[in-house]
Amino acid sequence: MGEQKVSLAKTQTDLQKFVRGLLDDLQAFEYMLDNDWFESDIVRIGAEQEMCIVDSKTFKPAKINMEVIKKMKDYPWLDTELAQFNLETNMTPFEFTGNALRSMEDENLTNLAKIRQTVKKMGASIALTGILPTLRKSDLDLENLTPKPRYRALMDALHSQLIGETFELNLNGIDELHIKHDSPLLEACNTSFQVHLQVAPKDFVCLYNIAQTLTAPVMAIAANSPIVFGKRLWHETRIALFQQSLDTRTSHDHLRERSPRVNFGSGWLHDSILEIYREDIARFRVLMTADELEDSLAKIMEGKTPKLKSLLVHNSTVYRWNRPCYGISANGKPHLRIENRVLPAGPTVIDEMANAAFWLGAMVGMQKTCDDICKRLSWEDVRDNFLKAARYGIDSKFNWYDDKKYTAVDLIVNELLPIAREGLKERKIDTADIDRYLGTIEERAKAHMTGARWQLRAFTKLKQSITNDEAAAVMTACIVKNQEKEMPVHTWNLPDPAELEEYVPSRLRVEEFMTTDLITVQKDDIIDLLAEMMDWRKVRYIPVEDSKGKLVGLVTSRLLLRHYARKSRLNGKDELTTVKDIMIEDPKTVTTKTPIMDAMRMMRENHIGCLPVVQGDHRELVGIITEMDFLRVSARLMERLEATK
Repeated sequence: MGEQKVSLAKTQTDLQKFVRGLLDDLQAFEYMLDNDWFESDIVRIGAEQEMCIVDSKTFKPAKINMEVIKKMKDYPWLDTELAQFNLETNMTPFEFTGNALRSMEDENLTNLAKIRQTVKKMGASIALTGILPTLRKSDLDLENLTPKPRYRALMDALHSQLIGETFELNLNGIDELHIKHDSPLLEACNTSFQVHLQVAPKDFVCLYNIAQTLTAPVMAIAANSPIVFGKRLWHETRIALFQQSLDTRTSHDHLRERSPRVNFGSGWLHDSILEIYREDIARFRVLMTADELEDSLAKIMEGKTPKLKSLLVHNSTVYRWNRPCYGISANGKPHLRIENRVLPAGPTVIDEMANAAFWLGAMVGMQKTCDDICKRLSWEDVRDNFLKAARYGIDSKFNWYDDKKYTAVDLIVNELLPIAREGLKERKIDTADIDRYLGTIEERAKAHMTGARWQLRAFTKLKQSITNDEAAAVMTACIVKNQEKEMPVHTWNLPDPAELEEYVPSRLRVEEFMTTDLITVQKDDIIDLLAEMMDWRKVRYIPVEDSKGKLVGLVTSRLLLRHYARKSRLNGKDELTTVKDIMIEDPKTVTTKTPIMDAMRMMRENHIGCLPVVQGDHRELVGIITEMDFLRVSARLMERLEATK
């Protein structure tokens, strides 16, 4: 859950002291490695479960995590996350043998049941999904940051490193998303199921390279994050969104390479875990300092295990998808772990545990051939596979050993599942549990149905009959219902609009209904072009913008009709009329955060049929809302009322 007592350095001297402590920690770490201090006679597994809190009626984010924590103060395994609609649980480490996987599943289900029981009384539910489909950009405003000093310190530190003016998201999938944001809180879109595997120092290099190799196929079968702000993007959009949300770089007209703090790595590991820590210290400036520093070298001299606080703080601000971790076991001995951060939350706990079992079993099973990995598969292929899996999920095609090509399904079913099964057998995992978890992966692969593919199909189907906002709410309602029943995702049916018992658009904002795929003109365009465009697109309103995207006017079909009527009365006198000659120069507007009821009232009181949606003092045009949008909403409400009779 991260080091709690952190802050921004108040002075340059404080920063220098922290860096000195960071270097001392690295030296102490090296000494412990060289002198065999680390625990190596036991293998443990653990996990962290992240989740979203949603309103039980609207399925929008419910920003109540601090109230939940207060009500559940007697449960130390529960903690907050960045945004006020996020929670996280930290599960007990289990020795990786026997019924360890089933024990982890049972503990997770027990924890979630307690959380669900608490939030239900608060009018909320829990949703396990890589990215919550009902999230709005406004939910990521800094006012929704969890009010804890360490989160504010992280946001301020990342913002201080920003080279450009804003953080940006640029993604292409079925749809496109190109937006700017004023803070790195966009990271809070992501929720994951992070799995930890304890490894002996002598095995770390081998197993870390295996983890990198397995990332792509494991992500392909586990993908569950395809929709952001109503846009259908990558199967595992978390990968790109997480990197871009914390990316402080900007474009340059030269070729200098700068690494993002969220990264997959730069090559195979060769000698020891120290390579990773040294690279991360060299590449990434310190963001935060520990409030309480220790003299790790003095601890070593006393024969005591140091906490390596400075190293842990810096490591927590560099986000490798396979992250090396240092910890101290209950017996006082230090240990090493590999943390798999690529697995998304959901679709259900059984799905998450199946993903974990697949990864853990394949890690152990592939260890026998680890010497060959770097020779049989290039680093470039491994990285390429990673990006393919993020983008295409189960539809990917991978480069594998000896330059062979496999579809994701063929690679998983025919090559990796048998290896994972042998690995779990080697750890003496109960046979029934092996069949249960790996059988779920096999059925998912054969059905060609991941959480991502289900969401993409469901959202596309729903969009044909209802608005984007209602489609996202219906889909999320269905996700929550299936999760509570513990139905693995390959058994889910596509949702029907009736899945959402109550839909209350009056509580919503303009951003959830507005049209963003705009047809616009500029004021010097000729009227004939405008008329043709309105006819082609069957629209009654077209905004007028300048070359920078600023709203400068509005043209309506009534204005156009009046122009042609007058032209007819003038016997069709040929005049080269432009948009600026007939447009409304200062139309009524709303912002994305305007409540729907306020927008409707404004249209009714001013006898107008549309409202351009603008942003900022410069009135950037971002959307439009018309009476047709309200007609669609009204029709859906009437249909719902009719269905209840």
